Amino acid sequence: MSVPGERLETSNRPVIIVGCPRSGTTLLQLMLHAHPRIAIPPENRFVLPAYHQRHRFGDLRSAANRRGLAEWLVSDRSTKFRDFGLDPAAVIERIVAAPPTLGSALAAVFRAYADRFGKPRWGDKRPSYLTNLGIIERLFPTAQIVHIVRDGRDCVASLKGMPWHRTGFYHAVAMWAKSIDHARWAARRRAPDSFYELQYERLVTDPVGELTALCAYLGEEYHSAMAEPATLASTVVPRRKKHHALTRAPVTDARVGSWADRLEPWEISLCEAVLGDRLRGYGYELSGAARPPVAMRLRYERVALRPRLSVPRQALTRVYHRLLPQAPLAAQAPDSG
Repeated sequence: MSVPGERLETSNRPVIIVGCPRSGTTLLQLMLHAHPRIAIPPENRFVLPAYHQRHRFGDLRSAANRRGLAEWLVSDRSTKFRDFGLDPAAVIERIVAAPPTLGSALAAVFRAYADRFGKPRWGDKRPSYLTNLGIIERLFPTAQIVHIVRDGRDCVASLKGMPWHRTGFYHAVAMWAKSIDHARWAARRRAPDSFYELQYERLVTDPVGELTALCAYLGEEYHSAMAEPATLASTVVPRRKKHHALTRAPVTDARVGSWADRLEPWEISLCEAVLGDRLRGYGYELSGAARPPVAMRLRYERVALRPRLSVPRQALTRVYHRLLPQAPLAAQAPDSG
């Protein structure tokens, strides 16, 4: 609980959790959702698609167009809206009544979720937001970003065992590197009160201390329920997500450093060769593994290069969208928080 007599200035700014997959984003989501003022729903698949398809919905100053957006959001199974446990018809009407911007329409859904739990503040969590922070900023300019970092070797070891990660070991290594690079970029360009970073290892070792510091950044008072997130797992984490089973158990540091047993020697060698500077930058000690063969390093570089080859196509897409009529995107009162 908060220190007696202490009163922190609170805010209703959106809270956006980001991080490389398997970094502890779901654990952090549960911890923040346990706060009496903050609600963070299960991962959705509508924020980024709605942005990329925004011209499909037309001018949102039209109530009919807002209704079309709302009907897509609540009825298309790809959006994962059903995981929010909300009444579709009621959410449609909230979106129609929201200010005429895409950010406001999306914020209306999160506000409805927060209202379900009687909380004044909403947030969102999805690892892929980390590489799309420019979009998040356009939609929710007042958002406070929370980035959780985990030892890249542990992330890679965990990704190897995920049934949904089918792109292989080299891609997992590249994913962590890309996530860290995007986080460093965001930390440089965002104001101190808009970007916060914490490490998974410290969070599970000293949850009270780390969550107290996080709450200070958010302008909130720490609440003891935040250190016992397992009590909320059945409400916030869909049962079908078996890979989040550990969220239903007490917070533990048992998986810290488990990469030493879960990765093959050659995998440790490659991780430390290509991620070494980034790992040391966060205080992670290297094992001193021998350098990997040149052929192995070249194979990694080919995998890591693939996303960069799509940059020209992405640039053309951005130019195309700029040539189309532009409408305001940012969330506005009353749903912007």
